[in-house]
Amino acid sequence: MRRLLHLLILGVLSIPAAHAEQSELPADVRSVFEVREIPADSLSVYIENVETGETLLQWLDQEPRNPASTIKLLTTLVALDVLGPAYRWKTEVYAQGELNGDKLAGDLVLKGYGDPFLVTERVWQLLRNIRRTGIREIAGDLLIDNSYFDVGDYDPAAFDRQPLRAYNVAPYALLMNFKVVRYWFEPDHASDAVSVIVDPPLDNLEVENRLGLRQGRCRGFQRGITITANGPVDKVTFSGNFPNGCKRYAMDRTALSHNEFVYGLFKTLWNESGGVFDGAWNNVVVDAEAEPLLSFESLPLADMIARVNKHSNNVMARQLLYTLSAEVLGGPGTEAGGRQVIADWLADKELEPYTLAIENGAGLSREARINAADLGALLSFAWRQPYMPEYAALMALTGLDGTLSRRVRDTELVGQAHLKTGSLDHVTAIAGYVQAKSGRRYAVVALQNYTDVHRGPGEELQQALLRWVYEQ
Repeated sequence: MRRLLHLLILGVLSIPAAHAEQSELPADVRSVFEVREIPADSLSVYIENVETGETLLQWLDQEPRNPASTIKLLTTLVALDVLGPAYRWKTEVYAQGELNGDKLAGDLVLKGYGDPFLVTERVWQLLRNIRRTGIREIAGDLLIDNSYFDVGDYDPAAFDRQPLRAYNVAPYALLMNFKVVRYWFEPDHASDAVSVIVDPPLDNLEVENRLGLRQGRCRGFQRGITITANGPVDKVTFSGNFPNGCKRYAMDRTALSHNEFVYGLFKTLWNESGGVFDGAWNNVVVDAEAEPLLSFESLPLADMIARVNKHSNNVMARQLLYTLSAEVLGGPGTEAGGRQVIADWLADKELEPYTLAIENGAGLSREARINAADLGALLSFAWRQPYMPEYAALMALTGLDGTLSRRVRDTELVGQAHLKTGSLDHVTAIAGYVQAKSGRRYAVVALQNYTDVHRGPGEELQQALLRWVYEQ
């Protein structure tokens, strides 16, 4: 083994700040450090010409850093290589009971296999497929088989004490709409009140509206809205004063348990579509010999990875990690199993990083670590693979879409780079491919860890670095 791989470490090997191969940072990058009074040793950079293998710039590239969401590039690369860009998840439907006319005299069973994008519109399609089998009325209950993943004990508040935030949702084998509802707030000037609309509407979610209306512009944290929820999050209360200058405001938050969300969404959509269902829900494990009534396929993996990398979707990245575990090692999928699959893949490709801590594969972690040179090596490896066009295209395009849609606008950099961004408190990062003005293509990695660097200085530095690469 060329290097020593560490997974889920709490401490990492210390690399000297200076080393023989260190380059000099471009002048514009040094200028940002000076103006912002940020130490240069807070940054690691690795830039390589992917066509020649020549290193263009190295700066503390062996220093382990927190990569934030740029670690998704590793998770998605392994998924592409192991599962293939055309891989599809399935959701199976079973009928337990006789079908008398259009009435199922028994229970309906849903078994999930980890589809990361079973959003409301896709659930509508799933329900239409069930209706095509002839079922209109379900006399029994909805039974849920979520046994394909084993998440164990999961605390959604553990990362930042924000359990209702969408990025803290736990992986789940039958994940629906990311377990998230969107609340729309609109002022009603006639009644001096605020209306709250829930999308998707869930029969088993209670919303208490205590909001008042105040004079003011549409600004402020959460527009003055306070949200509180009970333990199982089956009731949310909105209080505070909403500014009348807002025409409409949206807030995405998690709701219910996974099983209750599946039940609530299924029941609501089934009855809205003209079906009849008034049963309860329960957990089951489907007999391995049972034949499904139908199997509903997901969008292909390449489409999923575009959503993971362009929009930095954390729960989808975690679904990928659990899927790798289940597909390669056998179900149920686990986080530890996903890490093992990635470790084995890196060893097989002779890409073992000197230091690596991936934790959940999404970058939502204080312990995740990789160095810039090793992340650059992964990008160079991907460039030589047959799925390279898909891999590059699934990153955000500078100034045009995803997490880069609002950056480098009105500059020559628009459309010139496919990059994955990463940001946590005191962490900022970019990694991906840049096409220079000369036509040369470079793998670019910049990882920075420093107090408040996420509040603007990190993006300034990245833009200065990207401009320099573009001129090469």
